[in-house]
Amino acid sequence: MADNQVPTAAEPIEQGRFTIHLEQQEGYQINVRFDWKRAADLLTDEPPPLGETAGPNASRLLAAAAANCLSASLLHCLFKEEPPDGSLRAEATCILVRNAKKRLRIGRMEVRLIAAGALTDSKRFERCKDLFEDFCVVSASIRDGIPIAVEVCDEAGTLLHRSD
Repeated sequence: MADNQVPTAAEPIEQGRFTIHLEQQEGYQINVRFDWKRAADLLTDEPPPLGETAGPNASRLLAAAAANCLSASLLHCLFKEEPPDGSLRAEATCILVRNAKKRLRIGRMEVRLIAAGALTDSKRFERCKDLFEDFCVVSASIRDGIPIAVEVCDEAGTLLHRSD
């Protein structure tokens, strides 16, 4: 793209870049080294019959990434800098399906955020529950190819927000 051209929606502007390094250890075990010095390495593996489940596989990491990003987005919308400790839990469910070629794929994800009173009592909760998903980089990106249903519930299990 020339310097004087404005990018279209199909030509996003690069806003950042990072590189994560992966190295196969043995079998299907792969060590993931992140680009942050303080972040611990992560061992990934596949379930049997390929691997030994010595660590999460890629599908589980994708589900965790979506739930983590949605959690952080809701907390940031509600409290910006200092969210109260222990005020949010999340559950991520990944539904595996076979495509027309019988290849295993992630057919759908479901993420449930369980918000404690410190969150649901916030004066910003009504606004944030309908806004936070728009700011989650991971789930919004995944959603282009995989449907993700998101729910926010209180600790008693009352449904406070749902999107499909």
